[in-house]
Amino acid sequence: MVGLYAWMYEQESQNTSNRVKETLRTRAKKGLYKGSNAPYGYEVQEGKLVIKDDNTPNIVRRISQEYLSGSGRDSIAKRLYNEGIPTPDDVAGKKNASDKWNDSTIRLILTNPHYVGDLVQNRSTTVSVTSKKRKKVESEKQIIVRDAHIAIIPRDMFDAVQQQMKIRTKYITAPKKHLFTNILFCKDCGTGMWYRSNREGYICGSYARHGKKACSNHLIKENLLKDTVLTDIQKLVKQIDKKQYLNKLEAQSKKSKQNIQKRLEKLDKKLEIIKGRKRKYINMLAEEIITQEEYRENIEANNTEINELVEKKNNLLTAMESEQTADSIEKLKQELLQFLNFDELTPEILHRFINRIEVKDDRTPFIHYRFSASIPD
Repeated sequence: MVGLYAWMYEQESQNTSNRVKETLRTRAKKGLYKGSNAPYGYEVQEGKLVIKDDNTPNIVRRISQEYLSGSGRDSIAKRLYNEGIPTPDDVAGKKNASDKWNDSTIRLILTNPHYVGDLVQNRSTTVSVTSKKRKKVESEKQIIVRDAHIAIIPRDMFDAVQQQMKIRTKYITAPKKHLFTNILFCKDCGTGMWYRSNREGYICGSYARHGKKACSNHLIKENLLKDTVLTDIQKLVKQIDKKQYLNKLEAQSKKSKQNIQKRLEKLDKKLEIIKGRKRKYINMLAEEIITQEEYRENIEANNTEINELVEKKNNLLTAMESEQTADSIEKLKQELLQFLNFDELTPEILHRFINRIEVKDDRTPFIHYRFSASIPD
């Protein structure tokens, strides 16, 4: 019986979804924009997109012009952020809007056909009523009303941008990974550190992407990090046999687990709040309070937030699993003794003994080992 009810619920949900989609298609064919948030640079007046009487249309033009002049999406985003230009989410008054422009925001503006005066709707749809995944709708099934409103970007410029994006994507190479990649973070903003070969070290990723307005560079040399970690582990090897030190290790491990548990509980509460928000958007879509496009944007934003929280939760769970018991401390001792005579820091050694490294503004590294107690002086 449970299976039958589930099937009936799915069928009714599918019927509701189809009715909502059909209503939206009918409205779109009339050339009316039904979203509550107009594209950046526009506002809605009597169902039509109208160019706003502020600086946002100029920013849209500037982004296309700078891209065609050779600037990358990241560099354009960095300039706009450092100049204090409000982001599209800021302008729309969205909750928890970031003041930082980023690659994806620039890409959405560069590829949005609304800016050439075309009203394009039904560009994507859900795979099924039971799935949140979306698929791109074939171009012939999209609802396109050409010249439905005044353009911000000339059509030839828009086409040139699309061609340039295809060319650049073809020749982009993947960034190289270095020894401390994915283990080295800025202590002030929490962003991962980026390796820079011309500096022979790492700088704050937020600084690299957005400039000094976001954070300072936190530059730290790779050789300094290697020497610091090697020295620390060698000190630990000398102390590991001391009973007093092992007791301290166990006590700090217990305390660390308690702190991690509290943080996990807070994350779970935040996740429940976001899931409740998603259920609210489903009801709003069914009642036609919001369009599918708005629903998709809100769900994507919520999913991004959920993914970030889940990543934090997984990191905490990993940290908790690595906390030491009496047996695991003995195992740690044996592992350390295996490396007693090593004089080179390898990825194996690094990831076996270290969770993460945080770099302070004064470029001092704070190392979080997979064992709780700090290295004795």
